[in-house]
Amino acid sequence: MDKNILSEYADMKEEIKDLRRRIAEDQKKIRKLERTVVADSVTCGKKGKKPIRTVKIKGFPREEIKRRTALLKKRQAKLEMLETELIEKQLQVEEYIQTIDKSELRIMFRLYYIDSLTWYQVALKMNQMFPKRRIKYTEDNCKQRHKRYLEKVA
Repeated sequence: MDKNILSEYADMKEEIKDLRRRIAEDQKKIRKLERTVVADSVTCGKKGKKPIRTVKIKGFPREEIKRRTALLKKRQAKLEMLETELIEKQLQVEEYIQTIDKSELRIMFRLYYIDSLTWYQVALKMNQMFPKRRIKYTEDNCKQRHKRYLEKVA
């Protein structure tokens, strides 16, 4: 197992966030279309060049709603598939993290990759976990340890 699984996992999480955003937008557009009334006026027959009368027709944009609903269903199916893959990748990431020798690094990696914390938040959490540590954790300190470990493994 290699370190590329970490970046793949992070990328997949972002892809799922983007897909969820798109699904929410589609749902919002469908709701808006369902409230939209489309109106048009048509002529009923002609007497010479003049229409006999005009009639106003109202309706809903059914075809547009149908297309958007079909697109929404496809995106939801893709989301389910990606979420299943993400769970598998998360297991692989957890297995990779378990191969790290130092427990301190394992905790950092778990906080950053699995819990999706920023490096600043990782440093705060590490300081809470290890309050008696002589040198406090900082954002740069955590980033640098992460970077050095990945370089060492490569």
